[in-house]
Amino acid sequence: GSGMDCAVIPLKRHKDYLLIQTVDFFYPMVNDPELLGRIALANVLSDVYAVGVTQFDTVEMIVSTSTSFSEKERDVVIGLVMKGFQNSLKANGYRNTPLIIRQLKINPWCIIGGIATSVCRSEEIILPSNAQPGDVLVLTKPLGGQMAMDAHLWQLNQTEKYKKLLSECSDDDIKETFEIAVKSMTYLNKNAALLMHKYQAHCATDITGFGLLGHANNLAQFQKEKVLFQINKLPIIKNVLKFSTLVGQSTKFRSGRSVETSGGLLICLPADAADKFCRDFEEATNGEQKSFQIGHVTAANESDAVLCEDVEFIEVSL
Repeated sequence: GSGMDCAVIPLKRHKDYLLIQTVDFFYPMVNDPELLGRIALANVLSDVYAVGVTQFDTVEMIVSTSTSFSEKERDVVIGLVMKGFQNSLKANGYRNTPLIIRQLKINPWCIIGGIATSVCRSEEIILPSNAQPGDVLVLTKPLGGQMAMDAHLWQLNQTEKYKKLLSECSDDDIKETFEIAVKSMTYLNKNAALLMHKYQAHCATDITGFGLLGHANNLAQFQKEKVLFQINKLPIIKNVLKFSTLVGQSTKFRSGRSVETSGGLLICLPADAADKFCRDFEEATNGEQKSFQIGHVTAANESDAVLCEDVEFIEVSL
């Protein structure tokens, strides 16, 4: 269905199995090719994690190189992107998962992405349609990664926006914010997906291009029951809200609509499981990542997601 992060297709010839598949791309937002590859992997796999699936039959990487690259630049840059992608796959327990370089095309722009495929039994999947009134909304990564990356590039290029940041922030502030974003954006949503099963999550989605509120609204529309997702907290990477204010881009952050890349999972959990999920999540990540209870689910006449008027902004360091 249109509310799903990935395709879930029953296999006619194998009645007990389903094909889970996602395709995802983004444009480079950082000038380190190896780091870009690590972020790309986390971003590609995230849509499958959103339905609770953590095993993959194939992972394919797709890279479109820029026509502005020389042949030597293309070989070096794409080689490093592939290295980051592949090393992250191995480091996260997928050493035996086949990795395919699907195609290399030359475009005016460099585009990084891939395809993740899994064949599963129905019990391995948590369909995104069973939110219940009383559920707690949990988010597994802070917001603001894209802005943190932008600020880093402004700093490197000494842009006018960088000069605006310096009116209230230091180079060390920009560096610290960038490092927090890297830590978050390269982290796979695998542990969150595993814990979704342990604590019987009712549904989830991953937060990317439509922002938190956009994806929450899409998820709410997909529910079997009429529900309202009420969001009362916005966890944001340290300094990002200040950065966005200084460059005149805070409206999207304050309205919960900031564009994200490789964001966290937004999960609907039974109320009595939310605290345990957050505790186990921090333990599973060795304290390097945090999850946040950001709202709750209520019954409604029409399904929707809203940001509460008295929303609390939480500054996050990792």
